[in-house]
Amino acid sequence: MKLYNFFRSSASYRVRIALNLKGLAYEYRPIHLRRGGGEQYTPQYKALNPQSLIPALEDDGRVLTQSLAIIEYLEEKHPTPPLLPRDPADRATVRAMALAVACEIHPLQNLRVLNYLKNTLHHSEEETQAWCRHWIEVGLSALEQMVVTVPEHSNFCFGDTPTMADLCLVPQLYNARRFGCDLSQFPTLVEIDETCRALPAFANAAPEQQPDME
Repeated sequence: MKLYNFFRSSASYRVRIALNLKGLAYEYRPIHLRRGGGEQYTPQYKALNPQSLIPALEDDGRVLTQSLAIIEYLEEKHPTPPLLPRDPADRATVRAMALAVACEIHPLQNLRVLNYLKNTLHHSEEETQAWCRHWIEVGLSALEQMVVTVPEHSNFCFGDTPTMADLCLVPQLYNARRFGCDLSQFPTLVEIDETCRALPAFANAAPEQQPDME
């Protein structure tokens, strides 16, 4: 397997955690999102992913894109350890938590969105950072409530082992810290994040552990 990713990309971070949890070896292919205007826009990479987004996973002659689709693929092909519960309603609950991050919070702080705010709409760096903090904190506030209200909440977002929800949470809190968010508002999420980051699969997937870390 080859994983095309960037050390600081939270979507890439999610997939790295999944690969580590499942004990799957992969070749790390860095795609720098800023160098030369962004290596994700080169013809070579666009041939792999027409969206010019990362990550992309190449496996068995196929190229898969979108981090949650990749994680679901890994879950179906390598079901142990499971990243989704067995019960259909529980699976939907975990997916909802993951999507709350991947679809509601993360897109609003995506690099191409921030570049548009600054370069096209001419917002200042301070205004752009405020935009990020606002939407991250709005989203995390909802996620905190989602997590604390499920009876299955324990050391992780759902149950006693990491799920797809935790794979999304940890990279998002990494980003939240980068943007200076006040995480004291989300004590449950912070506690889960600390529990996860103590596990080797999460620790080894962290941005500072990647070969393209700057």
